[in-house]
Amino acid sequence: MEEAKQQNQIETPEAKNSVNNDLVGIKGWLILVAIGVVISPFRVFIESINTFKPIFTTEMWQRLTSQFGDMYHPLWEPLLIIEMAFNAALFLASLYLIVLFFKHKKAFVSWYLAILFGGLAFIALDAYAVSLIVPDVNVFDDEVRTMIIRGLIQAVIWGPYMLLSKRVKATFVK
Repeated sequence: MEEAKQQNQIETPEAKNSVNNDLVGIKGWLILVAIGVVISPFRVFIESINTFKPIFTTEMWQRLTSQFGDMYHPLWEPLLIIEMAFNAALFLASLYLIVLFFKHKKAFVSWYLAILFGGLAFIALDAYAVSLIVPDVNVFDDEVRTMIIRGLIQAVIWGPYMLLSKRVKATFVK
C-alpha cells in the first residue's frame, strides 16, 4: 500500500512538463515586468529630452563649457557628454531589452539586471561627480534621493525575482 502511494507521487515526465508549461509565458508578475520593459525606452527618451533640451536651446552650454562662461568648470563638458552618451546607451539597451523579453531569450535576465543596477549606480555616481564640480550645491536633493530610493526599491524587488523566479527560469530559455 505504501509503495503504491509513493509510485503515485512520483512525477512522470508528462506531469513535469505540464508544471513547467504552466510557468512558461508572460503571466503573473511578469506582466508587470513587461509593462516596465515596454515603457522604459519612452521614459528614458522623455527624461533625456527634458534634461538636455534646455542646455542646447539656451545659452546654458556656453555658460557651462566656455572659459568665459559664468558657470564654467573644465569638467562640465566631459560630464555632460558622458551623461548624454549614457542616456543614449540606456535608450538603445532598453529597446534591445524589449526584443530579448518578447523573444524569451536567456540573455534577458542579465541585460535586465545590468540596466537595473547600472542605472542605479550611474545616478549615484553622476550626482557625486556634479557635487565635485559644484561643491556649494546640494546635488543629493529630494529629486535625486527619490530617484535613488526608487531604484533601490526596484532592485530589491525585481533583482531577486529575476534570479529566483521559476516562471522567469521557465520562460527565458532560448
